Amino acid sequence: MEVRDLLNRYESGERNFADSDLSGADLKGVTLVGVNLTKANLRGADLSRAVLTKTDLSSACLNWANLSFVKMSEGKLADADLTKATLTGAYMVKAKLPRAKLSGANLTGVNFRSANLWSANLCGANLQGVNFRNAKLTGANLSWANLCCARLSGAMLYGAILSGVNLSQAYLNGVDLNGSDLNGINLSDAKLNNANLEGSNLVSANLTEAQLRWASLIGADLTGANLSRASLYKSNLDWTRLNRADLTEADLSEATLMGASIDGAEFAGATLPELTRRYFYLTADGSPTLAVST
Repeated sequence: MEVRDLLNRYESGERNFADSDLSGADLKGVTLVGVNLTKANLRGADLSRAVLTKTDLSSACLNWANLSFVKMSEGKLADADLTKATLTGAYMVKAKLPRAKLSGANLTGVNFRSANLWSANLCGANLQGVNFRNAKLTGANLSWANLCCARLSGAMLYGAILSGVNLSQAYLNGVDLNGSDLNGINLSDAKLNNANLEGSNLVSANLTEAQLRWASLIGADLTGANLSRASLYKSNLDWTRLNRADLTEADLSEATLMGASIDGAEFAGATLPELTRRYFYLTADGSPTLAVST
């Protein structure tokens, strides 16, 4: 379909353009509000700064398409293929993208607030600075994605695949990551205040300077994790495994560590809980030892 023909028909009131072939089309800055483009071929098309509010692109092909700064709030992209697409700065508030393919896409600065990305494939995507506040990421594949400085407070991450993800400086306050596999991931300088990390696998994770105030880490495995200069004020570390963890200069004031395993952990310069509680203290030679209740 020619772009001129599409726009003329839209101006005449037509809204159904399902199955259209618009591959490589120049649609920069166009307004196509509420149109039906299901199963359309938009491979390599330029839709930068287009207004596509409430547009239906379900099952559409958008490989390599340029959607930078597009306005697509409440858009429908279920099963759409956006592999390697560019969506820098796009406005996708309340958009529906269940099972969408976004692997390798450039999603820096996208506003996905309250969007539905259930089971979406975001493997290897660049999501730096993305806004996922209150977004549904249940079952999404985020492995090896770059989420540096992303905002994920209130996001639903149950069952999400997070292996190799970069969450440095990310905002994860209050998120529920109960039982998540976070082995070896980068959470340096991340904000995880009030987060639920109970039973999570954080083996060898990088939590340098992370904020974990009031966080629940009951039964979590932090073996070999780097928690140097992390803030764990009033966090619950009962029954956690901290073997060989680096807690140098960490703030553990008013934290609870009942039953925690701390063999080989490093606490040099750390602020520790009061000795009168059933937690731990440093012996004269500097080694950590579980305390006995008084």
